[in-house]
Amino acid sequence: MGHSKAEKDETHERIVRVAAARFREEGVDGLGVSDLMKEAGLTHGGFYRHFDSREELVAEAIERALQDGGRAVTAVENLKHSALAALVDGYLSEAHRDGLATSCAVTTLAGDVARSNERARSAYTRQVSTYLELLTKLIASDTQRARRTKAIAALSTLVGAVSLARAVNDEKLSREILRSAADELKAHLG
Repeated sequence: MGHSKAEKDETHERIVRVAAARFREEGVDGLGVSDLMKEAGLTHGGFYRHFDSREELVAEAIERALQDGGRAVTAVENLKHSALAALVDGYLSEAHRDGLATSCAVTTLAGDVARSNERARSAYTRQVSTYLELLTKLIASDTQRARRTKAIAALSTLVGAVSLARAVNDEKLSREILRSAADELKAHLG
C-alpha cells in the first residue's frame, strides 16, 4: 500500500522537527541517523525516502531551528513597551539556558554551523542578520551606524553569555554570568 504525498510530507516534517530539536541538544555529530529515525517513530531504512544524504537533513534541520528563532523575533517586535529589556531578560534567563531543544539555534549550533555546508551557513547568516536588524531598531542611540555597532556587540554578548553559562559547572557562577550580562546590556543599551 502506497503513502500519500500528504503523509510523506508530514513524515518529512516530523523528521526535520525532531532533528532540529535534537541537534540543538546534542550537536549535529551527537545524533546518528538510526537514533533520529527511531525517535521520529520510523525505521532507519526510511531515511533515504526523504533525504539524499545526512548533510541534506542537517542543513534542513538547521534552517528549521533558525526559523524557530524568527518566531521569537516577531513576538519581541510586537511588544509595545520595554521590548529590549524583555528580549535581554528572556534570552539571558535560566529557562533559555536550560531548554536546549527549544533554545536559540544561533547559540546552540554556532560551532556546528561553522563546520557545516554553505546552505546551513547561509541560513545562520540570515538569522544573525535578522537579530541584528531587530536589535538595531530597539537600541536607543543617535545614528544608525552607532545602533548597528551596539547591536553587534549586544548579540555577541547575548550569545556568549548563554554559551558560558551553559558550559560552566558551577550553578552560582552560571546565574551570575546571565545576570551580569543582562544588567550591563540593559544599562548601556536602553
